[in-house]
Amino acid sequence: MARVVVIGGGFGGMASAARLAKRGHEVTLLERLPTLGGALGFVESEGFAWEAGPSSTLLPAVVRDLFRKSGRPLERELDLVPREIIREHHFADGSSVALPGGSRAAQIAAIDELKPGLGDQWAAYVERFADDWDVLRRNYFERPWRPEVTDKAVVDRITTRETVAKRVKKAFKDDRLRLLATHPFVFEGHDPRDVPAWAGVVSYLEQNFGAWTVPGGMGLLSQAMADRLATRRVDVRTSTPATDIVVSEGRAVAVATDAGEIDADHVVCAIDPRQLPALADHVKRTLPAIPPVVCHLGLTGDDLPDLPAEAVYHGDPMLVVRAGVRAPDGGRAVTILGRGLLSEDIVIALVRRGLNLRPHVEVRMDMSPRTQVEQWRTSPMGVLWQGRSTLRDRLSTRTPIPGVYAAGAHATPGAGLPYVGLSGALVAQEIGDA
Repeated sequence: MARVVVIGGGFGGMASAARLAKRGHEVTLLERLPTLGGALGFVESEGFAWEAGPSSTLLPAVVRDLFRKSGRPLERELDLVPREIIREHHFADGSSVALPGGSRAAQIAAIDELKPGLGDQWAAYVERFADDWDVLRRNYFERPWRPEVTDKAVVDRITTRETVAKRVKKAFKDDRLRLLATHPFVFEGHDPRDVPAWAGVVSYLEQNFGAWTVPGGMGLLSQAMADRLATRRVDVRTSTPATDIVVSEGRAVAVATDAGEIDADHVVCAIDPRQLPALADHVKRTLPAIPPVVCHLGLTGDDLPDLPAEAVYHGDPMLVVRAGVRAPDGGRAVTILGRGLLSEDIVIALVRRGLNLRPHVEVRMDMSPRTQVEQWRTSPMGVLWQGRSTLRDRLSTRTPIPGVYAAGAHATPGAGLPYVGLSGALVAQEIGDA
């Protein structure tokens, strides 16, 4: 039985710990904060509750596989249900589209409402990613990345010079379709000119598998994972920040904390590696993707607006409005996220887009990008895309230090619940059974 120390109690750390414990390892998980979950949790105030991070996930099979491979199946723990509409998009010219998930035909019909023929253009763009998805799934998402032993054609595809911006520009003349295609990256703080084209596979995943959520909030997934760690007898130590990885004779042998060293045969870094001096030099060329401005609102009063699960108002600034988790009777919880030129209050900026929530605001909680980075000591958006060199500069599943592995938003395959969940599976493959 090997001793494994997992650093970080976010979704990536919990996924790694649960899988490794099921494989028979003696697992200790260290979390700096008093609770587990990281950005996957709830923000609460005066009876209102909002998602601290994502409100939905793609690739539900990743979550189902995690629960199945670590114990009881997901269906016996909580519900995971599809959202019929992934999000509404509102454009500067006054037009809008409600983008459905899980159906090519439904997306074509919805986008044709913008202009006949645009639906087929969108479908043709998404279809281009079918082969990308097949290659990436088999050679990058579901098995550890080894460019030195992988087929050259696969390496060339993954390290392509083509960017999302170039592919989108070639595919569409209509600016609204360009905004649809690049939205996931702009929202996460990336410039589409720096993102490799294959990352646009997210549009393929939305169309073919849809977006899924947990009734009652995605934070319940974090709670279910914490319960799974207890079932698997993982030694969870909250309020215990790791200060460094102890290396002896070229290999990791322990993790240092303020309370002393914890011996380890394997170490999993599931936090921003910049926080650990032993790894910091190996990622010094990378930058974090800065999170958006966040404003949680608790609304009360008569004639509350009927809001979708998520609506995007394109422009500068770009504003995203998400339904919250819980509110007192007659109230409603809403989150506004903003990117771009926020030269005025974010609620007033939303009024200028035609949605006036100001008369209904009872509770308000603002979080600047700096506040979020200080809270989590990193960005939950992971590593900033800076061209194809980002693949080389960020940590892979195996790190340059023998015995140290990486999971979470700052490692392969990247940020977002599906990719972070997959990172835990990759770590478990690398370490193997006890």
